[in-house]
Amino acid sequence: MDLRQLRYIIALNDYRSFVRAADAMGITQPAFSRSIQNLEQEFGCQLVDRADKALRPTPEGEVLLAHARQLVQGAAQLASEVSQMTKLDAGQVRFGCGPSPAATVVPRALARFHRQRPGIALHFQVDNWERLGRALNRDEIEFFIADIRQFEADPNYHTQPLAQRGGLFFCRPGHPLASKSALTSHDLFAYPLACGLIPPGVRKVMANLSGRQDFTAHFQSEYFPALLEIVRESDAIGLSAEHNCAAALERGDIQRLNWRNLPPNLSSLRAHCGVVSRAGFRLSPGARAFIETLVAIDAEVA
Repeated sequence: MDLRQLRYIIALNDYRSFVRAADAMGITQPAFSRSIQNLEQEFGCQLVDRADKALRPTPEGEVLLAHARQLVQGAAQLASEVSQMTKLDAGQVRFGCGPSPAATVVPRALARFHRQRPGIALHFQVDNWERLGRALNRDEIEFFIADIRQFEADPNYHTQPLAQRGGLFFCRPGHPLASKSALTSHDLFAYPLACGLIPPGVRKVMANLSGRQDFTAHFQSEYFPALLEIVRESDAIGLSAEHNCAAALERGDIQRLNWRNLPPNLSSLRAHCGVVSRAGFRLSPGARAFIETLVAIDAEVA
């Protein structure tokens, strides 16, 4: 048994597909399958229920996964902490962030942190909270900054809230709704929606309002410039953080929409942004120092 095999079994549990897990790990599917089989032979039991289409872990596999995540995370922490022991002037910090913090507090925090500790390399990926959660569980990142609503009540995660920021619906100038002073929920669902990944709680409210079993946006992307262009070139309604829209609103490229009877959790659309890390796992000194810088910048911006 080695860390490579443990990373593979974790990936298989995350992707529930030998093909997708092998691709994520950068090896061929036959080599990936042999590695899982070798691990099962070493333990003398089946770790994955191959008769189950979802490839769920067996009870033995569940036990292995719990320890595997701790071992893989511990190895990464060990390497990072040893390299950072000399006055935090070496090593690297890997983290993730959502599109909204990536456009506001994160760049400022990165710049300040680099001035204070130029020897530490910082690598971050921008994605939605769902994929960042998976990356965290695969130990690809130490923490992430994004919407924390899906993680606050989960004992497997530690969350640290940041300042809440508003969001808004918008459309192109000349849109059929642009001339109306107060819009209803019926107006909202008459047009396609362009936005990022919607939190399940908000999506449920939107499904109830629209009379649907579930609600899915017509255009979904975490890249705001693409959403902005879709709205400008069509009758789609956009939904994004308010600071993302500020420049386009000022230029007159888009127009704010005002609603009359939307529920509070939709009409205000305040982002519940924060820092998410794994419960029970000690962050590296560099990660802790960067989060301190981030929190300070966030308070200044707020």
